[in-house]
Amino acid sequence: MSSASSDLNVTPQREREVIHDHWILFLIQGVLLAVLGALAIGAPYLTTVVAVKLAGWFFIFGGIIGLATFFTGREVPGSIWSFLGAALAIAVGVYLLRQPLVGVLSLTLILAAFFFAQGITQILAAFSHRRVLNSWGWMLFSGLVDLILAGIIISGFPLDSAWVLGVLVGVYLLMYGIALIMTALASRDVSPEEVEYRP
Repeated sequence: MSSASSDLNVTPQREREVIHDHWILFLIQGVLLAVLGALAIGAPYLTTVVAVKLAGWFFIFGGIIGLATFFTGREVPGSIWSFLGAALAIAVGVYLLRQPLVGVLSLTLILAAFFFAQGITQILAAFSHRRVLNSWGWMLFSGLVDLILAGIIISGFPLDSAWVLGVLVGVYLLMYGIALIMTALASRDVSPEEVEYRP
C-alpha cells in the first residue's frame, strides 16, 4: 500500500528526472525488439514452432522446480498433488518439444489473451505518460495494435493458427520496439527542470 501511494505522489519533475536518466535502456530494448519482430514476420512458420518449443521448455523447467520442491518438502500437506502437477508439466513440455505443431492451437488462444491484456496495459501506460512525454501517442498506438491483433487471432481461429502465431508475435515485437524507441528519443530530450503538466 505504501509503494502504491508513493507512486501516486511522484511529482512530474521527479518523473522527468527518472525518464531522462534511463532513456538509453528504452532505446536498446526497443531496437532489439524491433529487430526480433522483423525477423519473426519474415519467417512466421519458424517463429510459430520456436514459440511452441519455448513453451515446452518453460513447462519442463517449471516441472523440474516443482519436483525439487516436492523432494525437499515432502512433509508439507498435499505435496503429492504438487508432485503430480510437476510430473504433468514435464510430460506436457516433452510432448510440445516432440510435437510442436500440436500445441499451436492452444498457444494461439493464449497469445490472443496476452495481446488483449497487453493492449489494455499499454493504453493505460500511455495515458499515465501523457503529462510527461510527447511520445505517449506511440504507446497508445501500440496498445491499440495489440487489441487489433487479439481480434485478428480470434476471427481466424483455428484455420490460420499455423502461421498467424509467428506473424502476430513479429508484429507485436516490432510495434512495441518502435514505441520504446520513440519513447527513448523523447525521454532523451526531457529536461528535469522543465515541469509541464498536462491534465
